[in-house]
Amino acid sequence: MIMEMTETDFALLMQGKAPRDLRIDADIELAPPPVLEMLAGLAGKIAAQFQPAAWMIVEGDEIVGLLSVTQLPGPGEIHIGYGVAPTRQGRGIATRAVADLLAWARQDSRVTRVSAETGVANTASQLTLERNGFAKTGNRIDDEDGPVICWNIITA
Repeated sequence: MIMEMTETDFALLMQGKAPRDLRIDADIELAPPPVLEMLAGLAGKIAAQFQPAAWMIVEGDEIVGLLSVTQLPGPGEIHIGYGVAPTRQGRGIATRAVADLLAWARQDSRVTRVSAETGVANTASQLTLERNGFAKTGNRIDDEDGPVICWNIITA
């Protein structure tokens, strides 16, 4: 399940604390503090134009990952990024989280397309998108991530 994140949620996560009535087990590393800080800043920037901008990925009462709008490429389009803690990967969690996001997007008239990118070697993330009906739309070289595959899905 995905739960919309607030500034308070980000602040607590950056302190190593679980927000709301959720928990983070000791073996969970969602992201290092500088990455959480960057994601919080990005969410704030996106939220000025589009909300919600970020979600926690929750299994039961445990936070196991994060999902965010990372760009607003054009009218009706959101570009997403997501990650699941390494100790919780391989359980279909990302696939379910992206499915939840698509269900939300299909109910929101502002969203007509969702896009994402995966590293060419990241087969798990590629499968997550394929299982949710995304289509490959091309490749590009990212300044930070190197070669990536571009994906999108029409939601309207």
